[in-house]
Amino acid sequence: MRADFDPATTGSGDFYRLLTAVVVPRPIAWVSTLSADGVANLAPHSFYTVASTEPPVVQFTSVGAKDTLRNVLATGEFVVNLAAEDQFAAVNDTATDFPPGLGEFAAVGIAPEPSATVAPPRVAGSPVAIECGLHDTVVIGNCTVVFGRVRHVAVAEEALDEDGRPVLGRLRPLSRLGGDEWGATSVVHDRRRIRYADWLGGRRTEG
Repeated sequence: MRADFDPATTGSGDFYRLLTAVVVPRPIAWVSTLSADGVANLAPHSFYTVASTEPPVVQFTSVGAKDTLRNVLATGEFVVNLAAEDQFAAVNDTATDFPPGLGEFAAVGIAPEPSATVAPPRVAGSPVAIECGLHDTVVIGNCTVVFGRVRHVAVAEEALDEDGRPVLGRLRPLSRLGGDEWGATSVVHDRRRIRYADWLGGRRTEG
């Protein structure tokens, strides 16, 4: 048996809570921006993913018109910082609804560092910073999807293996789940894709 939910008859708040409880885990874009007045803003957004690899574009969704969205539209730049497990408290603190003139870097006590290609600062303690220029926005109902053309990616050297590839166990990314729940990296399965040729004649290989 399954329980059925119809968005037409379920309240918008209840359906939001349903979607965010079943679309899990969600990576967190810890987005830093600058206001037109130069105030550094930092906020987590959990509707986030890669939109394109060639050209490289990432996307996050602003639910409502928040400071992050206003700043991106005003300046055309932002940085997606990876939210790591040891930054859990700080990431949650930056979700506080501070007034527009009060920047989260200063309010929460998060150390910034200069970015390489954009004006908004990066989070100094984040293992990954993805610097972006605004590519496009799409308004869908009460949300705005922000697409950022990636200009530069900075990764902490200690998060890389000897071949220069990021190691998940060193990045230790946070994720969002339903309600007030957060996720952390636990069990990871490493398995290659199965080629169609390996299915022919009943053959299957894994590795």
